[in-house]
Amino acid sequence: MKKEKKMATRRDALRKMLQGAGFLGMGGLAWGGYIDEAKATEVILRPPGAITEEDFLKACTRCGECVTACPYDTLKLAEPGDNKPIGTPFFEPRKIPCEMCTEIPCVPVCPSGALDIKSVSTLDEESKKDKLDINKARMGAAIIDKKNCVAFWGIQCDLCYRACPLMDEAISIEYERNERTGKHAFLKPVVNTEVCTGCGLCEAACITEKASIMVLPLHLITGKVSDTYIKGWDENDEKRLEDADEQEVGNSDKALEYLNGDWEDLIDE
Repeated sequence: MKKEKKMATRRDALRKMLQGAGFLGMGGLAWGGYIDEAKATEVILRPPGAITEEDFLKACTRCGECVTACPYDTLKLAEPGDNKPIGTPFFEPRKIPCEMCTEIPCVPVCPSGALDIKSVSTLDEESKKDKLDINKARMGAAIIDKKNCVAFWGIQCDLCYRACPLMDEAISIEYERNERTGKHAFLKPVVNTEVCTGCGLCEAACITEKASIMVLPLHLITGKVSDTYIKGWDENDEKRLEDADEQEVGNSDKALEYLNGDWEDLIDE
């Protein structure tokens, strides 16, 4: 009897040990899956006021307060299979764009600073206090697929332009004579990425089966000029030279002279 009880106890202990190992294994797989999803894509559009993606992932507590505060159900929390860091807020403008709420309810509720209220605020001259300004949001910027945008075919369409809450600022229309017909004009949309908030209202309005205008994170569509290039007509840009290391700028005097327009001596040589 004692022997049977002892064997049963051993079996129970072994079973629990195997169950524990199984749970640990599942936990490892789940964590591995989380890490894979976190690195799966860079095409993630965050709520207004989001800080840089690297810092955002560190600061965001996955609380979902911003998602709850959004009155249009624009924001979602990433789930397994979304190819985005699980539990973090994002939106898909083709499905539900940001409606550019003037009160920006998703930002003030953020408890961690992952959504920076100062980045979507401007100084009110009368009260001398900051007030919310959704036009300062930089969730991303729209880009146009000129090959498939029907406006570039000569078909009259300006829906993205009309959908833009910053019409003639973020998106403008460029008129160009259609030489193919000789009668009509192209109404080509042009995006100003420095003004575009990345709300995605243009993408949602696009008539093509797959949107020919789409919003992408700014770091994917904007270049970065090295410190060796200076806009001589921009006083603020020239200030970058004050503390620049000559070694970093480079020692190729001939090349610099050429770039600055002093190329006649080079030809003589």
